[in-house]
Amino acid sequence: MPELPEVETTVRGLRPVLEGQVLERVTLRRGDLRRPFPEGLGQHLTGARVTGLGRRAKYGLIDTDRGDTLIFHLGMSGRWRIDPAELGKHDHFVLETAKHRLALNDARRFGSLDMVPTAELDSWPAFAALGPEPLGPDFDAAHLFATFKERTAPVKALLLDQRVVAGLGNIYVCEALFLSGIAPTRAAGTVTKPRLAKLVVAVREVLEAAIAAGGSTLKDYARPSGELGYFAKQWRVYGREGQPCSCSGLVERRVDGGRSTFWCPRCQK
Repeated sequence: MPELPEVETTVRGLRPVLEGQVLERVTLRRGDLRRPFPEGLGQHLTGARVTGLGRRAKYGLIDTDRGDTLIFHLGMSGRWRIDPAELGKHDHFVLETAKHRLALNDARRFGSLDMVPTAELDSWPAFAALGPEPLGPDFDAAHLFATFKERTAPVKALLLDQRVVAGLGNIYVCEALFLSGIAPTRAAGTVTKPRLAKLVVAVREVLEAAIAAGGSTLKDYARPSGELGYFAKQWRVYGREGQPCSCSGLVERRVDGGRSTFWCPRCQK
């Protein structure tokens, strides 16, 4: 957390205030987050013009006219703040244009910043190993069928594997599996292609709804505008242990690999 919808929402919130603007001042208020900042990051960005913003998996991308892309990861607690009244102790990285000041706030410091030549993004090690984007054309039933073939691992575990599909996290996998009626514990290789097609539709439906709602706020996450994400109000199973499912069964919780899995054994098979 934050997951794909929160990062996409963040990028969309930053785009109107950053795209086309010159970074007049760049301030590093500490030397690292999860790992040290790239050497010379401030000097390299100062004076650059932002030419575009995008997202890959759970990473945000800020392209500049110097042929480089600033890559940010929000970790567990990161968020961008637009025009904060004052900078706080957790505002570790600050970008200033002629019109706005943007602060990357990360209380737990599990996020990261990297600078990569834009032309080399696809070969950057963290990106080279990623699977297709779940909202892109390469994520379909054929891809999942080929990837899951003869696999005995639980379908949920494979959906969380970033090499299978990029950007999916625990909340949205639980919700998509519920919508498609697939048990999270089911061996991936036993899921038929028609059911995988339904799963693909469910994944996209859940992600698009979450993005429209501004993501899910659990503890620290907020949009750059300061608004919270409201998709938690639409959760069908996640966080609803013991509550009734729409099929009149009860939502259950189990722990798999340190993560909570929420599901309805009555309607997910």
